[in-house]
Amino acid sequence: MDPNEFFPPHEGVSLRELATRLGAELLDADAGDRLIRSVAPVTRAGEGQICYILSRKNRQELESCKASAILCDASIRPIVPEHIPVLLTKTPHTAFAQAGAILHPVALRPAPVTSSPAGISPAAFVDPTAKLEPGVEVEPMAVIGARAEIGSGTRIGAGAVIGADVRIGRDCTIAAGASILASLIGNGVIVHNGARIGQDGFGYAPGPKGMLKIVQVGRVIIQDNVEIGANTTIDRGTMDDTVIGEGTKIDNQVQVGHNVRIGRHCGIVAGVGIAGSAKIGNGVMIGGATGINGHISIGDGVQIAAMSGVVADIPAGARYGGIPARPLQDFLRDMAEIMARSDERAKRKGEKKND
Repeated sequence: MDPNEFFPPHEGVSLRELATRLGAELLDADAGDRLIRSVAPVTRAGEGQICYILSRKNRQELESCKASAILCDASIRPIVPEHIPVLLTKTPHTAFAQAGAILHPVALRPAPVTSSPAGISPAAFVDPTAKLEPGVEVEPMAVIGARAEIGSGTRIGAGAVIGADVRIGRDCTIAAGASILASLIGNGVIVHNGARIGQDGFGYAPGPKGMLKIVQVGRVIIQDNVEIGANTTIDRGTMDDTVIGEGTKIDNQVQVGHNVRIGRHCGIVAGVGIAGSAKIGNGVMIGGATGINGHISIGDGVQIAAMSGVVADIPAGARYGGIPARPLQDFLRDMAEIMARSDERAKRKGEKKND
């Protein structure tokens, strides 16, 4: 199968133009007219493709590289084969992301499922009281609820459900099978396939015959340019709001509980669970499969290692890891001691066997 079958190559951008748009320096001016059409990994990059390399540890990957250009910084330049034109930049990873956006713009958002003309599909249901600005697209089998409001440039994917009174801003993409209830969503938001936003939070009180459901009458507020991964769930607030701050990116299969408040420009990786009423500051990075206790605060700029269990407040700027989560240097020291003891036990067992 052609690796570009789903995302065909660009018609071509000259290496000179691409360097200008990326703010990179093209070291070989004679290569400026080469056309770049797609991105590729270093190991299989070929003619018309651009790749990037970040570390000398990966220098063996260059042996099979036949790319038309490579992005790297000055420290990597000496190991790049002479036949590959170099785009020199201090931030090759960022520049590669920008190049990908230029060459494959369709891949930045979930694509339409059908080839139907843009607009509102006759196979969709739009409640007569809903308000859709010009330029909204609604794919087949999508449902737009009563009094919902959707801004121009937004696309609602096949089979998605937009609940009553939901408001969605402009230039958003709501992918196939997603559901959005009791929510206010800003501009430029991407919600991937199967995400569930605005359903009940998990709240119960003890009763004489078992647990009694606590009504959940809050909302979800998602600010501009947020991205929500596939099958992620974001519960609405109990009485207050669940809030996702501007520019935050949430991976697949993340659970965000009721009344959680997440700041701006955070990164939350797959499998994270955030319990109700936790408060997370701006620029926080949370590794995969981490659990966050409810009713705690995590300060701005915190980094949390994958598979951690956070049970108490974390101060701004700290790096934590482990179960229970603790300052990263303490966690790494504890792990080193555990491994040393394990090695010592294994050594003693080996000596007994030899005896």
